[in-house]
Formats: sequence, C-alpha cells, structure tokens
Amino acid sequence: MTGKRIITCLSAMTLLAVSTLLGGCQASVNTGVVEIELVQYKPEAARYFDEVEKKFNETHENIRLTISSPNDATTILKTRFIREDYPDIIGIGGNIDYSNFVDAGILSDVSDYPGLKEIRGTYLDTLEKLEYVPTEGIYGVPYAANAAGVLYNKEIFKEHGWKIPETWTEFIELCEEIQDAGLQPLYFGYKDIWTTLAPWNALAVDLAPADVCSRVNAGETTFAEEYREVAEKVKTLLDYGEPGPFAYNYNDACTAFARGDAVMYTIGSYAVPQILMTNPDIQIDSFVMPGSDDADRNVLNSGVDLQFCVMSECPNKEAAYEVLDFLLEEENLQDYIDAQNAVPCKEGNFKLASMLDGMSEYIEAGKTVDYQDHYYPAEMSVDAQIQTFLLDGDVDKFLAKFDKDWQRYNRDVIRKVQEYNAANGN
Repeated sequence: MTGKRIITCLSAMTLLAVSTLLGGCQASVNTGVVEIELVQYKPEAARYFDEVEKKFNETHENIRLTISSPNDATTILKTRFIREDYPDIIGIGGNIDYSNFVDAGILSDVSDYPGLKEIRGTYLDTLEKLEYVPTEGIYGVPYAANAAGVLYNKEIFKEHGWKIPETWTEFIELCEEIQDAGLQPLYFGYKDIWTTLAPWNALAVDLAPADVCSRVNAGETTFAEEYREVAEKVKTLLDYGEPGPFAYNYNDACTAFARGDAVMYTIGSYAVPQILMTNPDIQIDSFVMPGSDDADRNVLNSGVDLQFCVMSECPNKEAAYEVLDFLLEEENLQDYIDAQNAVPCKEGNFKLASMLDGMSEYIEAGKTVDYQDHYYPAEMSVDAQIQTFLLDGDVDKFLAKFDKDWQRYNRDVIRKVQEYNAANGN
C-alpha cells in the first residue's frame, strides 16, 4: 500500500495543516501483549470511549486497547494514511470519507467477522451503496445510526389536540393551524450553514430516488430533474419559521425550541442533548418528515453515524475482532445509545430514547434511507449552496449550479463509474 493512492482523497493544504501534530509518532515496543489502537471521530463521545478502553483493558490480559477521540479526527486520520501510519481500527461515519477509503483500498474486508450476522441488513446495505463502484467484500461494521425528521413539543401538541401529520398537505395544514393559534410552527437556525441540510435530507429521502447520486454519476438523470420538488418544499418551509432565520445559529435554534418559542424543529435526534441542557423538563417526541402526499412513500432519514473499520494494514485482525465484540456487547452498546441518543445498528432488545418513539416503527421495519448529503463531496459545499438558494429563492439557478458543480467536483468518480458500467453492463 502506498501513500500515492491515498493522497488523491486529500488536499496538500490539509496535509500541511496537521502534519506537525504527528511528527512524534513512534512504533510501540513489543511487550508480548497485542496492542490495538482505535481512533474514532466523535469527540462528543470521548467520555464513553474512555470508559470502554478502561473496561476492556481490565478484562483482557493479552490485548491492550488504546482509544483516542481527537477533534478533527478525520483530517488527522487522512494525514496519517498519507504517512502510512495506520491505526488498527477507525471509527468513522457512513459518508463520502468512507467511500474514499474503500476506493483507496486501505480498509480490510471484514466479511469473515462473525458479529456481522447480528447487524441490521438495512445499515449494511447503506454502506454498500456508498461504494462508487461495486467492491467485493464488507468494509465496515455499523455500530450506531441517527435519525432526522421533525422534533415536536409534546405538551403543546397535547394542549391543542394536534395530530401527527402523515402527508405533506397535512404538515402544511398543521403549520397553518399553529400560526392561527398565535404560535410559531418551526425554527431553523440557518446562520450555521450545515443546518440547512437537516430539512433538505429529510425531504430528499421522500421525494428523490435513494440512488440519485449514483444515477447522476452514471449519466442517467440530473439533479435539476430529481431535486426540483425537494428545493421547492424546502423553500416553502421558510414561511413557517422564525423571521430572519439566517441571523440565528444552531445553538439559538436549540435554545428557542427548548423555551417553547417554536412548536417543531426540523433537525435530527442529535440535537436533543443540546435542547435538554436549556430545558431538562421539555417533553420531546419526533415524527418522520412527511415530504410526499403519498404516505407510503415517506421514509425515515437515517444513516450510519458511527461504524468501525479494520485497516488492511492491521497485523492482528483476530484481536481487532475481539475489540469489536466488546464494543457490540449489549451493555456497552446500550451505554452508547443512552449517551448519544443513538439508534443501534445491531439487532436486539435495546431501549431507545423516548424522543425517538415516533420513529421507532420505521426503525424496526427497516423503512429507512440514508442521508443524501453522505454522497456529496465536501468541496462542493452543498450546505452553503442551499443557504444561498434560500436567501435568493431562485430554484432554477440553484439546480443549474448543483448540476454544474457536481460535474466539476466528481469528474474522477463519474469517469470511474461510467468506465465500470461500460465494462460490466450497468
């Protein structure tokens, strides 16, 4: 494995920015105990992983586990890959970074890992669909997922007798009823550009093909054709949000919802801990964004938030699998679910946070579709494009730019996909 294969995934600027952080890395001294290093990308879960490391090392004499949870872990990992300084296991999201790592050939095929048989098939399928072209094998073990749709204030709903909407028309009618009652239906906090992706993704899974990015890469369709209804409905939602949503950030939105300044909040389950910090007594539940007027088309926006990948350079795959077994033990996974308001990717009788009650039916049925932004290249800055579009309201200009930029930032992937399809008959 050479660094040249990896550098295509990175910019030289990124390498220069963090290379100085890694200059002191040294190979560990062989003490007869197998050393396993795990680097995971969620600093907000650092306390959980510190405890996991401690518990594992107290119960395993022949393996010593070291877990790090650095800020900006993905950038640090990419730089280490260029230096061919690989940890044994990485904990990353199911997104375009994973796609690049599979494409670069730096992840180990874990098809022989026995624990896979307990992982929900929908989340294994999610990872497979992220591959640019079909790649034989399985390269990640899904651990936890998240879910995004609409959070709502249960007390206000109960007070007014409002019902959960199941179609787009019912949702807009509900927003009108809330306004007529003198209340604000929604809050956005679009000053932080990433927040624009929450309602965008939740609508896109209902209204656009799940494989739209792959189909565009194959030259079979365009975003102008597939995303028009998504764009128009995201724009419509502005009529029911706070005045001047681009002046308020994510923290403002969480605080406003916690204080009852809005009845609903179009965001994922990951926002709940932030909301509870302001108002621990608020009663929150959630429902799937009803983007379509055909209720059967509406699905839960849920993707792999954390998965574990064994690196192809890992010399102790059996020991790495023992670490995965420990992480997937029901008690440990339940602790993670409790700490992060997460959805388990493993089958089992896990207790979900009460604010996911309205989505549990979709989770159990596997009626979920991945976040479409997991396929978007970071260089394209789709969140900023959505924010600009919502400011000027020009659907045609937005969609034209989306298609133009997609061709620009995905040209290598598009070429690879079309060459594969030509050789293999789609």
